[in-house]
Amino acid sequence: MKNLAPTLPAARGLLPPEGARTALGRLGGGAATRAGPRTRIKICGLTREQDVDAAVAAGVDAVGFVLYAKSPRHVTPQRAAELARRLPPLVTPVLLFVNASAIEIEVAAALLTPAILQFHGDETPQACAAAAQRAHCPFWRAARIPADAASGFDLLKFAHDYSAAQALLLDAQVDGYGGGGKTFDWSRLPPNVPAHLVLSGGLTPANVSAGLAALRGRGHSLAVDVSSGVEADGPGGSTLKGIKDAEKIMRFVAAVRASDAHLAGLNTP
Repeated sequence: MKNLAPTLPAARGLLPPEGARTALGRLGGGAATRAGPRTRIKICGLTREQDVDAAVAAGVDAVGFVLYAKSPRHVTPQRAAELARRLPPLVTPVLLFVNASAIEIEVAAALLTPAILQFHGDETPQACAAAAQRAHCPFWRAARIPADAASGFDLLKFAHDYSAAQALLLDAQVDGYGGGGKTFDWSRLPPNVPAHLVLSGGLTPANVSAGLAALRGRGHSLAVDVSSGVEADGPGGSTLKGIKDAEKIMRFVAAVRASDAHLAGLNTP
């Protein structure tokens, strides 16, 4: 993937862009240690101070703020900036946009820079790259993976078209724009995607290990992104959108770390 970092300041929590395997830095999931790769973790859809604090306490690498007015997890840029002030230096804010105007993106980024922009709508490659340049932030592009194998969606072409993206976020295609809490068929992904990958869509403490096992090695590096899977329980088996559960966050992080430890054990001679 082409890296915008030579012309953009590094986002908080990200390492310098030396080397493809570490281009995502603190959030990329590919930084190797003697114990093996450490999967980076993002908690998205935060709206409350206590949830930001819980995510930081659990040891996540990034938190996401949804700046899309039609989302039940929506916050204003000003509110996102208030919440982001609680973040320590090595936790990165990620700003999620859906078909936002150039001025909306610039205003939000100015309040939270350094940050990562995440485009989850119908933004073209040119629009994403131009917005990132103006905002002086790297960007991620969401790829909505359809359930129907005959849909013709080509992730390799998508990765080529959005080669300026720092990473591709893989989410299930649902009505509307993301946040559906649905998984997709991980086995349908190509074995070698020329991109840093962020697995999203319906992840929970119970299934994230399986998701990691299915995707490891398919991209330059791997991170995970969770929202509804760590939300508080609501009536009728639903979740309280935008209200996180600190215990679920801890369990999710523990499951990711256990998966990393298992892989490290397999790789130990």
